[in-house]
Amino acid sequence: MEESSQGSFVTTINEEYETICWGCGLNLVLPSYAPVFKCGWCGAITNQNPVRVETRNFGLRRFRDRCFVVILAVFMLFVICGGIWAAFPVVFSISLACGIFHSVVVVSLAISTLSTFILVAFKCAGKPIDILYGTHPGVGSGALNNYTFCHHCSKPKSPRTHHCRTCGMCVLDMDHHCPFIGNCVGAGNHKNFIAFLISAVISTIYASVMCVYTLIHILPPLENQAAYASDMPHANSVSVLRVVKNIILAYIANAIFVSVRGLVLVYLFVASFSVAIGLSVLLWQQLSYIYEGKTYLSHLSSQGSEEDGEKSCGNLLKFFGCPLLIERYLPTVRNLRKRHKT
Repeated sequence: MEESSQGSFVTTINEEYETICWGCGLNLVLPSYAPVFKCGWCGAITNQNPVRVETRNFGLRRFRDRCFVVILAVFMLFVICGGIWAAFPVVFSISLACGIFHSVVVVSLAISTLSTFILVAFKCAGKPIDILYGTHPGVGSGALNNYTFCHHCSKPKSPRTHHCRTCGMCVLDMDHHCPFIGNCVGAGNHKNFIAFLISAVISTIYASVMCVYTLIHILPPLENQAAYASDMPHANSVSVLRVVKNIILAYIANAIFVSVRGLVLVYLFVASFSVAIGLSVLLWQQLSYIYEGKTYLSHLSSQGSEEDGEKSCGNLLKFFGCPLLIERYLPTVRNLRKRHKT
């Protein structure tokens, strides 16, 4: 009881709010209404005002993913079949050994790229482990630490599990949802996704190189090729650029004599080289997150925080299942913020 300046009395009442923990089923008494609270027994986090995500466009998103998968599959088949039709006769006409080597490389890259694509597209991205909840005798102390409840799947969700609106399910260690494979990238298919990126990057780079190699042999020879070659040894930087420009213009002028095979090779080179650049950037980003011990979603959630974790090559070894004994010979970079704390 406190007396105010006007002589009246003001009484402070501490209202208690009673609720039930979804994790262990115990009745919890809170000092006041809290929209989000953590159980002191099982460690489960309860959100009493969950935001339900709209799922009206679920069918449209699934149809979009199917279209992207079909487009990517058609593109890969076009690169393989178009490259075989356009490059193989020219390569075999140069040398039988060169043709056999090219055939072995193409078949190996095609099998590895298509097989990893099928695995990452149709393999389960990562099903969360079923865990007991809702009963106090069965749920031990700290058994559901930092777990939340997914109101879409009606089951517990671990800290590194996220619900995908497109797939309509919770994915363990979810990295992101990729529409080009029509599937999420998670604990179940993350290795297959990295293997697909590596195989696709090598395949597109090899296709680009072979397209250029084949084009050199089928393009008409330059009229002033000897003059260009004689000017190169005595040229400075400006004249070198001028010679290169003249060579490019000469090839463009001769492009009208290029056959259908040459046009297909030009298109394959542009498409393969562009895809190789994009996939290389994505592969580098994925390996950087793995090196930091994170996924793409965990990287987004940790932005602005001081806990950045440990950057170590051991994270890469653990991800790919390599022996940890190799880690002692690899560098480890720790968080600079932690190192310079006073």
